[in-house]
Amino acid sequence: CSNWRNYEAELQRCRPEAAPVEFGDYHPLKPIMVTDTKSRRGARKGSTSSSSSSSSSAPADPLSSMLDGTDPLSMFAAASVSEAPAMTHSREKEEEVVGPDFEPWSSKRGEILARFTTTEKLSINLFMGSDKGKTCGCILDLPVCMCVQGSQRELLNLSQQDYANRIEELNQSLKEAWASDQKVKALKIVIQCSKLLSDTSVIQFYPSKFVLITDILDTFGRLVYDRIWTMCSDPRPLPDSFTVDDVNDTAKETCLNWFFKIASIRELLPRLYVEAAILKCNRFLNKTGIQETLPRLTAMIRGIGDPLVAAYTRAYLCRVGMEVAPHLKDSLNRNFFDLLGTFRQVSGESVQNQLVQQRVEVPEYLTLYSPAINWILQCIAYRAPEPLLTEMMERCKKLGNNALLLNSVMRAFRPEFVAARATDFIGMIKDCDEAGFPKHLLFGSLGRSLACADPPESERLTILNEAWKVVTKVRSPQVEYRCYDYICDHTFYYVSITFIHLSFISRSQKREVNTVLADIIKHMTPDRAFEDAYPQLQSVIRKILTYFQDFSVLFSMERFLPFLDMFQKDSVRVEVCRSIMEVFIKHQVELTRDPVILNAMLHICKTMHDSVNALTLEDEKRSLALLIIGFIRMVSFGRDFEQQLSFCVEARATFCNLEPVLVQLIHTVNQLAMETCRVMRGSHSRKTAAFVRACAAYSFITIPSLSSIFSRLSLYLLSGQVALANQCLSQADAFLKAAVGILPDVPRSISVEGKLRSSESFLLDFINNFLATLLVVPDHPEHGVLYLVRGLLNMVQDYTWEDNSDAKVRVYVSALPLLAAMSQETYLYSIPKVDSNETLYGGDPKFLSEINKLCETLIGQILDNLKALGRDESTRRQGALAFSLFGVLLAHGDLRNNKLSQLAVNLWNLCHKHGYCETGISVRTLEYIKHQAQQHDMTHLTDTVQRLALQSRT
Repeated sequence: CSNWRNYEAELQRCRPEAAPVEFGDYHPLKPIMVTDTKSRRGARKGSTSSSSSSSSSAPADPLSSMLDGTDPLSMFAAASVSEAPAMTHSREKEEEVVGPDFEPWSSKRGEILARFTTTEKLSINLFMGSDKGKTCGCILDLPVCMCVQGSQRELLNLSQQDYANRIEELNQSLKEAWASDQKVKALKIVIQCSKLLSDTSVIQFYPSKFVLITDILDTFGRLVYDRIWTMCSDPRPLPDSFTVDDVNDTAKETCLNWFFKIASIRELLPRLYVEAAILKCNRFLNKTGIQETLPRLTAMIRGIGDPLVAAYTRAYLCRVGMEVAPHLKDSLNRNFFDLLGTFRQVSGESVQNQLVQQRVEVPEYLTLYSPAINWILQCIAYRAPEPLLTEMMERCKKLGNNALLLNSVMRAFRPEFVAARATDFIGMIKDCDEAGFPKHLLFGSLGRSLACADPPESERLTILNEAWKVVTKVRSPQVEYRCYDYICDHTFYYVSITFIHLSFISRSQKREVNTVLADIIKHMTPDRAFEDAYPQLQSVIRKILTYFQDFSVLFSMERFLPFLDMFQKDSVRVEVCRSIMEVFIKHQVELTRDPVILNAMLHICKTMHDSVNALTLEDEKRSLALLIIGFIRMVSFGRDFEQQLSFCVEARATFCNLEPVLVQLIHTVNQLAMETCRVMRGSHSRKTAAFVRACAAYSFITIPSLSSIFSRLSLYLLSGQVALANQCLSQADAFLKAAVGILPDVPRSISVEGKLRSSESFLLDFINNFLATLLVVPDHPEHGVLYLVRGLLNMVQDYTWEDNSDAKVRVYVSALPLLAAMSQETYLYSIPKVDSNETLYGGDPKFLSEINKLCETLIGQILDNLKALGRDESTRRQGALAFSLFGVLLAHGDLRNNKLSQLAVNLWNLCHKHGYCETGISVRTLEYIKHQAQQHDMTHLTDTVQRLALQSRT
């Protein structure tokens, strides 16, 4: 027998009483006012003195009272504040000359190693091991070489990887020798490695060799500096901003010893490199040591005969100089000007003979200088004033506009400086000799600057026209390119950057970029040349997406989609489509119905979808589905709901292999139905009623194609609720019956994030939501009273639950509140324009009798289960279920009925019988019953509460 409920009155009783709060009262969240406690330090018990009255009403802080106002954290903070000005002053004195905007050498290292490779065999000529009986072959003067005698060994026929591995072994040997206090052996390794830099027998590999060997020099310089710095750190560490006066005599003597040893090296190149490696150690000797040493080392480099070796030696000296004394720009400039003087050696007989012998063309040879020149110019141009660029341009003109040098100048200086002189640079590029360095590479470097800074408005068209003349002359995409820079002979990668940035990003300026794409297609299509240039073509796409974020403009270019068609390799094609989708989702703020955008995006999404197969990883499927879902959410046809539904129908056929996309389409259609209901304010016309039924049919057809059974269950329930909201009773009935019909198919375990978990909790959540919906679902006239409730309970009865599981009984307990709510004259909630059972039956006694019978059946099943648990000695589970049923009877049962009241008392005693019921919950429950008994219509609870007793755990 269900208790009669007055929901409005209960709601009023449950509302909390409003209590006015005065701002002057103490509140735990009120800001604490800090007072000065110094005057209270001597206060003792009985004292009434106070230093402040700001927090008189607030209770005393227990920590402050125990410590008598001397909180250690407060004292520490006060000390820190008092010391802060001195620390700030000392930091102001330290000026950070090289900031984070300076690109470090470490970022260039990997690019050089990957770019300058060779298939030729390499060799290493070193002193290996020890042989005291042999004559000294060391390159040191006599006083030092006595310690480093050894046998010479040459390693021949090394591949590039073997060579790199040997150099790394030498680097490790250096560290091990240093750690074992074999300083002379460490010096010998560094000297011999430095000597390898004079070998240009495999000239294409020289830049990579420089990178590998200078790693060893860097390690050596760091070890020497750290050793001397440690000698000065006893007993207190030496500060970073130390002076010569802070260095003790022992450290100075050790430092001098290192420089004397290095000065004894006979050969120029090793002596230069090793001294440059420990250049920073001059700080331990005198204030001007570095300032005096840099010009001397710069002058010594003039003695190196090979221009390539000299260029990289200057690059290493600049690298070390930027680390230890970046403010000494005079030495950097001198290095560069000396480097310019060596360019005439390139056309000399010695270099030309070497190139002929190694079968290296002049253009390829010139590119070997690029890393060294680029680095030197980067150091010079770092935070340099704009007039320096003018001076560099004049130097280039005096050298006949050397293309290699001009290219490095445009890359080194700030883009704003270069963009402001774009026309001057174009004139210099036109005067360059193209035999040694192709002009389109120079336009590419200019394009890099223009990609970061705009040229003057009046010069943009001139820049475009001049650059385009060069682009149209580039041919022969089938040439075998040995050099990375030449890759743009068949891709126009750098030149494309130039065009794409020249502010051609408005609707009226898309024609120029479209022309560029057309020309790329023209050159890349013959003989499928695009297959060898996918990375560069992808880069063109990325640049276009950077500046064309209005997709109506982008897709209206006639050549954009044909350009995409050149990506024939599936993996590359999908990657390009993914990049387009990511930009679309990020920048497409407004919903769109543009047919150009929709057709193009459907084509791109279909490309991603069609790449999915049985071998595709789940993460990849999920990633692609999210991108497609992002597109679907951006499509809106406004009030044209039929067109929106047609789009969803097309999308369902297109993306049938990605289940998350189908789920999103069902949500979209359900949302479309609810939007129709909102527009019609719940009163459908014949046309809109047919439309929402079509939406329901779409969902009903699509849901069975989903493999996830919980997705099907939730979508059946959601779609049924949407159908009810739109007064589609037969459709709602079909959705709910379908949900009940697939309950037996729910597996006992499901995969969640790759791990198998019990499905029981998920199933219980769904059933509870389903029961809440059934309150407003009217009974079908042909299927009898409560047919959906009975069908659900029958499915629960027949379902194979886990062993030792109380899930079935918990469903029965959850169904009792539903049946109690159905027996009320007015339901707790309803759906507008839908007649629920409260209207259909109107409190008919036969309907109430059916509800009572079903309740008796459920309670009987629950009690039988409780008895079975008692026999199985599962007393903890028994107590939990008994307390759940007691709560349902208390909230929904009519305890005026003696049988029901006695059942409630028996359940209370049962759940407390073995002491498993939590005492706090029991106490609060009794207090609630006593409070309810004070209500005028609940006095019958007084007798019940007197029979409920708390039992001790003992």
